Order: sequence, then C-alpha cells, then structure tokens
Amino acid sequence: MTTDLAPTPTAKPTAVTWNAAAPPHLSDVGVAGKAMGAARVAGVILLTALGLVAFMAGRWLHARAWGGVTFHFAVARIWARLMLRLMGVRRRVVGAPMAQAGVLLANHASWADILAIRACQRVNFVSKADVRAWPWIGWIAEQCDTVFIERRRSASKAQEDALLSRLRAGERLCLFPEATSTDGRRVLAFKSALLSAPFEPSVRDALWAQPVTVNWIAPEGLPVEFYCWWGDMPFEGHIWDVVTRSRGGAVEIVFHEPRPVGAFPDRKTLAQWAEDAVRSAKRV
Repeated sequence: MTTDLAPTPTAKPTAVTWNAAAPPHLSDVGVAGKAMGAARVAGVILLTALGLVAFMAGRWLHARAWGGVTFHFAVARIWARLMLRLMGVRRRVVGAPMAQAGVLLANHASWADILAIRACQRVNFVSKADVRAWPWIGWIAEQCDTVFIERRRSASKAQEDALLSRLRAGERLCLFPEATSTDGRRVLAFKSALLSAPFEPSVRDALWAQPVTVNWIAPEGLPVEFYCWWGDMPFEGHIWDVVTRSRGGAVEIVFHEPRPVGAFPDRKTLAQWAEDAVRSAKRV
C-alpha cells in the first residue's frame, strides 16, 4: 500500500465542543486474522513485560547512582518503536523534538498517541487520574512516571504543584490540552488550565513549549478513524482491533518550532499559539 503523507490543510471549526460520533463498524477478520491477532497480542504482552522489567531496573539504578544511569530512558523509546513495528505501523517524523525542558502540547485521538510520541524522545505524560485505576494499565503508567491529575477545581493547586515539581527537575511533560480524545477529524480548543505551572516565576525563564501534531493514517480499506479511541469505546476491544488489523497503517508526528515559555504573556496565549500550530498540520 502506498500512503499519501502530503499535508492536508483543515479549516478551523466553528464549534469547540466534541460531540462523540459513533465508532466505525469493522468487518470480521476471520479465523486466520484472529489467529494472527492473538499472536501479535502475545508479542505485545511479552514485549511490554520485558521492557517494563528493564525500565524499572534502570530507574532503580538511576535513583541510586545520582543520575549516572540513564539507559531506562532509551528502553522506553525502543519499546515504543518496537510496539509500533509489531503493530505494522510506519512512523514518519517531521521536524525535531526539542531538547529543552518544558511542555509538549499535542492533539489527542488515541492511547496510541503515547507510543508515537514516546518513540521520538524522552518524555513523561500527563494523564487524568482515572487511568491510575485501570487494571494493569494504570499500574504500568505509574511505574513509567506518568503524572496523574484530577479534573476537580478543588484539586487545581495540588496538580499544579505536581507538574511544577517535575518541571523543576528538568523534565519534558506531554500534555493533551483538548482534555479528551476525538475521532481524529478535528482539533478541539486547547484548554489552558494545566499551563499555570510553566508560568511559575521560578521556572518560567528556563522552560520551552513545543506543539506536536499526531496524524494517524489508517490501512487501506479501513475507516479514517480506525486508530482513534473516544467516548465509550471498549479499551480492550480497541487494542484488539488495532493490533489485529493495523498492518499497513502509518503515523506522522509533526514537531513544530518550539518557543520559550517566557515569550508568552500568559497561559491562554500560549495555549492558543499551540492550538493554531497543531491545527495547521492536522490532516483529515
């Protein structure tokens, strides 16, 4: 299959509220497809288990060697790249991931966005607190230094402190400012609530911000929303569909030009700049 990766401009929508559409209907893959899918799922489980053991060992050594041991960061990148390869997804990177500490601001269509972005650079993710309670997934995310945040207004100070602690440590954090996932056909308005921490005076001048556009290209014959996961779609079922059918698909990660956080007067201006940049490279 040949996939056209030329940019496809999208118009800015007039509405900013995501009304979840019905998930796409997929035909049965048959006995052979299910057998192949089961083999790939087994590979995903094995690869994740081995990667997690290596990552946790590296993190343990890192904590006890005053930062001298850092191979676990490479383990995370290699794991993500192998996962995409196992799924049959080609990866194309446009632009360069920033090397500075700060925040990445990306559109969000799927759990697979984490694989796509992590495959490109050392980064930790910011996730809603609900994920921590998911069987196995929550535990793995916690071991991989995910920052969990509450959406309640009463928790805003605690979540700002958690983000600020990571930023002071020189980390790069990836945020999904749409605050939800979509069908990949749109970019929602970026919320600025989580951007208070980078504007704290003690860190503002040391941090950078980089917009990131993630474009998923479905395999030939499948709906354009194939990789996207939103609304009440079953998580396990979506993983099964992706692992079983994704061979021949692709993901394009566009790293836009980063800018110093101090170049923006406030968090809302930064959020709007990032939203516009992400939308400029979003393909339908």
